[in-house]
Amino acid sequence: MSDRDDRPSLLLVDDDAAFREVLAEALAKRGFDVRVAHDVPSGLAAASADAPECAVIDLKMPGASGLELVKKLKELDENTRIVMLTGYASIATAVEAIKLGAVHYLAKPADADEILAALMRTEGDTAVEVEARPLSVARLEWEHIQKVLSECGGNVSETARRLNMHRRTLQRKLAKRPARS
Repeated sequence: MSDRDDRPSLLLVDDDAAFREVLAEALAKRGFDVRVAHDVPSGLAAASADAPECAVIDLKMPGASGLELVKKLKELDENTRIVMLTGYASIATAVEAIKLGAVHYLAKPADADEILAALMRTEGDTAVEVEARPLSVARLEWEHIQKVLSECGGNVSETARRLNMHRRTLQRKLAKRPARS
């Protein structure tokens, strides 16, 4: 049995090649046997061959969203500890990720130590500060769009119909980063 076999397995799925490689190296230095993938199908293929003990999954990738992979990984092995990463943080996607089985949800940029801490957490934190001021109108709009998009299973056309918005307008809004709180 090699030293590699003793290390916990971790699947890292992110479409940003530079970020993926840097994070994979940092997590390997922290004791993980890291496998990488660039999208949901390649991540699912890697997990199907050997279900990982842990996974770090990007939310927004070309094709299916990372939420789909969270669901599939939990179907393969309900004990897989999953952290969802995203540069497009919203309350709706955070809630969905947790409902689907992720143990934590982090906004990018997150470093290896933050990800490791998130993977190892077993309880919530009652000391988290409650925001004193309400969300901005722009942020509320972003959250609402994300909620409806999630309800529509990621279907942009159906989301645009429900929001009574032109599809191209919605696509432009989705391409932007979320407004600050």
